[in-house]
Amino acid sequence: MSSSDTTFSIRDVALAAFLPTALFSIGEGAVIPIIPVLAHNLGAGLAMAGFIGGMIMVGEMLGDIPSGWVVSRFGERRSMIGSAMLCIVGLVVCLVSPGELTLTIGVFLIGLATSVFALARHAFMTGYVPVQYRARALSTLGGVFRGGWFIGPFISAGVIALFGDPHAVFWVHIAMCIAATVVLLIVPDPAQTVAANGAPVATKTAHRDGVEDAGREEARERTEGLFRTIRLNRAVLLRMGTSAALIAALRSSRTVILPLFAVAIGIAPANTALIIGIAGAVDFALFYTSGQIMDRYGRLWSALPSMVGLSITHIALAFVVNQTWFTVVAIAMAVANGVGSGILMTLGADLAPRTDPAPFLGAWRFTGDTGQAGAPLLVSGLTALFSLGAASIGIGVLGLIGVGMLIRYVPRYVPRKARPIAT
Repeated sequence: MSSSDTTFSIRDVALAAFLPTALFSIGEGAVIPIIPVLAHNLGAGLAMAGFIGGMIMVGEMLGDIPSGWVVSRFGERRSMIGSAMLCIVGLVVCLVSPGELTLTIGVFLIGLATSVFALARHAFMTGYVPVQYRARALSTLGGVFRGGWFIGPFISAGVIALFGDPHAVFWVHIAMCIAATVVLLIVPDPAQTVAANGAPVATKTAHRDGVEDAGREEARERTEGLFRTIRLNRAVLLRMGTSAALIAALRSSRTVILPLFAVAIGIAPANTALIIGIAGAVDFALFYTSGQIMDRYGRLWSALPSMVGLSITHIALAFVVNQTWFTVVAIAMAVANGVGSGILMTLGADLAPRTDPAPFLGAWRFTGDTGQAGAPLLVSGLTALFSLGAASIGIGVLGLIGVGMLIRYVPRYVPRKARPIAT
């Protein structure tokens, strides 16, 4: 047994590592389904409401690069506290917003804050968790995010039913940001806990409290390295990266297009949050099953059913006319999304070089986030030009194109027996 086996235990850092993430994601899950509804209540048409709802993904994408500098410069804990404060600012802007422009700005700030918060916790897992525990830690972190996203809508449904005002949901996220900050302040820093236990740090650049010049240099290298890696790996990123972007596009589209259809067919905001919460529970329940499918049968056995299911349910959504069928399609979407849990991280790990995989994974994440941010904007544009139903069908057709790309390129770039990821 290695020394890291005896000195590291995920249980020692679980509270500090996962509880702030759970609180923050519960708040995020509470507000995401309501943003298009509030935009519509402020006078926005369906296209504009979709655009405003998509700003949270745009904020996350644009926040990817500066968030690396922030975390390197200030460390994980201070970055998470700062991002929680920024998120509160964005939530207050949304709360007092008199019109569409200020609501858009507030949602964008929430997206920026989310990017920093998520990267900071991911950085801890990558830097401090030994390689033999990393996959389990990251899958647990992903499960914590998904758990928050399915709990949040149930809370928002109850808050709306209690107060009768969808704006009250923003107070849920504000409370969760404050609670996460309190936890970060009073619970021992997990990085210090690992160091105190004598466990080796997984990467030599994991944490540099107080070494400002080194942090700035690392951030500069990361930023430049991202675009250099995209250029050097343009062939695989053009093919597999485009496939990843389409997967991410269908996933993010559902977070915007479901609330828009709920508005279009007249479902009450509380019922919308409840239905999306139930769908989130189904999605969350499948995250471990997806990993088992990928490990036992191969990556395509997870990716293809997920993409086919998301594509078909997007097309089917265009023909939904009542709450019952909306619920059926929303749950079917959740099943399709859940079956593909972890596919982007797994494919990225399969494709990354064994030595120094971080630059490639950064480029891989950037391509996926491009699809994630672009899909809601595409939904908005197609809705403005044609209709919401046409937008849903258009996204579904893009998904079917992605299915073809996966069939063609996954066997080419990812061996049938992909090398095992560190566990």
